Amino acid sequence: MTHARAAVVPAPGAPFVVRDVRLDDPRPGEVLVRMTATGVCHTDLAMRDTWPSRRTPMVFGHEGAGRVEAVGSEVTGLAPGDHVCLTYASCGACRQCAADQPAYCRAARALNLSGGRGDGTTTLRLDDRPLHGGFFGQSSFATHAVVQQRGVVKVPAGLPPEVVAPLGCGAQTGAGTVLNRLRPEPGTSLVVLGSGGVGLSALMAALSLGCDPVVAVDPVATRRALAVDLGAKAALAPDDKLVAALRDLTDGGAHHVVDTTGRPAMIRRAVEALRPRGELALVGLGGEVTFDPMSLLAKGVRIHGVTEGDSDPARFLPELLDLHRHGHFPVERLVTTFPFEDINTAVAAMRDGSVIKPVLTFA
Repeated sequence: MTHARAAVVPAPGAPFVVRDVRLDDPRPGEVLVRMTATGVCHTDLAMRDTWPSRRTPMVFGHEGAGRVEAVGSEVTGLAPGDHVCLTYASCGACRQCAADQPAYCRAARALNLSGGRGDGTTTLRLDDRPLHGGFFGQSSFATHAVVQQRGVVKVPAGLPPEVVAPLGCGAQTGAGTVLNRLRPEPGTSLVVLGSGGVGLSALMAALSLGCDPVVAVDPVATRRALAVDLGAKAALAPDDKLVAALRDLTDGGAHHVVDTTGRPAMIRRAVEALRPRGELALVGLGGEVTFDPMSLLAKGVRIHGVTEGDSDPARFLPELLDLHRHGHFPVERLVTTFPFEDINTAVAAMRDGSVIKPVLTFA
């Protein structure tokens, strides 16, 4: 049993409360990781606010980085002291996992969104009672996490943990949508709707492939400025002239649009801004969207729903680190760090738009 500190949500929508908790020792296929950093993602907040009360209290967090402290008897390729990035859980046995598409694992909901392990148990205890966790296979809003081996990717020692942490979800979602699913040709146009951590990761990935122009859209002026500083040809506010401006910038319509907002009105605008046979990738959580079928049929638009950037983390996260090493994926420019105990301050800063990617660090 390991003693730890965790940011506990006592009820749906409640603020995080840092509490002393205990973790089980790792099972044969599990790994105990001491956290050095963990990203805060909009998904953490959206799920916290809608989480079933019967599965509270709950520990969220799903962009962990840390060092291995102990491994189960069946774990291979990992040892105490290894530096690691944590990512989502997958079973490794279903047809999707066998096809190197673990983001679409048949057991994904049970392993990532059930409030515990796939078998219904939890690794955490609060005041000698079971504490729900296992969020995206990890619950990394804590000083320690017990994670299944498939959710642990070894990374080189010496990398700043605030760079590693966002790779586990937000960065791989944005970049993977471009690199793994859309795969744009050099010189083709790509528009990113929303310039948060996911959107700017997609933008950097598009630039690394030589897309031109790359255009960002966001209501926050500082985020638009950063997008341009990262290499976007233009960054626009989502006003009434948006579609016309995008068509002008992309010679009549974009080849590709990545929507990270999940907002129905923005998604409809995305379809309008595409050229014939253009492609729209949807990665943001949002509400129901309706289309006139002719708006899709007449232009031959293709719409992609993408989870976790279509990534197989064991393969893809090293590719992102290679892009980072060569200066093509400077994720640290998106990051603002906060001490773990200041998690509610970090959340407020992300919600008011003053911070793009908050990363909690551990002493």
